[in-house]
Amino acid sequence: MAEKMGILGRKLGMTRIFAGDGASVPVTVIQAGPCAVTQVKTVESDGYNAIQIAFGETTEKHVTKPMRGHFGKAGAGLYSTVREIRLEDAPAAEVGQMLNADLFAAGDRVKVTGTSIGKGYQGRMRRWNFAGCKDTHGCEKVHRNNGSVGNNTFPGHVFKGKKMAGHWGNETVTALNLEVVDVRPEDGVILVRGAVPGPKNGLVMVRKQ
Repeated sequence: MAEKMGILGRKLGMTRIFAGDGASVPVTVIQAGPCAVTQVKTVESDGYNAIQIAFGETTEKHVTKPMRGHFGKAGAGLYSTVREIRLEDAPAAEVGQMLNADLFAAGDRVKVTGTSIGKGYQGRMRRWNFAGCKDTHGCEKVHRNNGSVGNNTFPGHVFKGKKMAGHWGNETVTALNLEVVDVRPEDGVILVRGAVPGPKNGLVMVRKQ
């Protein structure tokens, strides 16, 4: 699926700013870039349009030998994270170009993809907001149980997707249609209205909508 231009960054945390009318606006501060363009793909050469971007400068010992050669062709240093963004049209970016926070402007609509905070193995009540069983009148040691999950002779099994206890969080989540409230290129950050997925310092991808 073709996307619009985007950038990798880190979620620094949440704060608030005040609008011109004095209203309090909750925002997430995202360190957007700098990202190096390490590869450009076109329909003619690869069958589709895309750019490959790298983020998070690192040392040589943390990069595999094949990736060292790949980064060497771009001439933009060594990085810990590489992502590809498919584009609708032929990329205007060039190999070795640096993408920064000024890729965005106040008022832009973006979608932010990150990994949600992992909660570990959780029960039905916390994971799915089940009400639980009664506290009195015959209920013993089943207060946080989920109740019946199966069926009678037909079909005689528990359906896939049944809401039960299990691992919660640590999933790829995308928040759509978020507004860029402010861009501060001198600090390398953008301020996005509302919350975005992931913990503080979590890796996120910000793409234009």
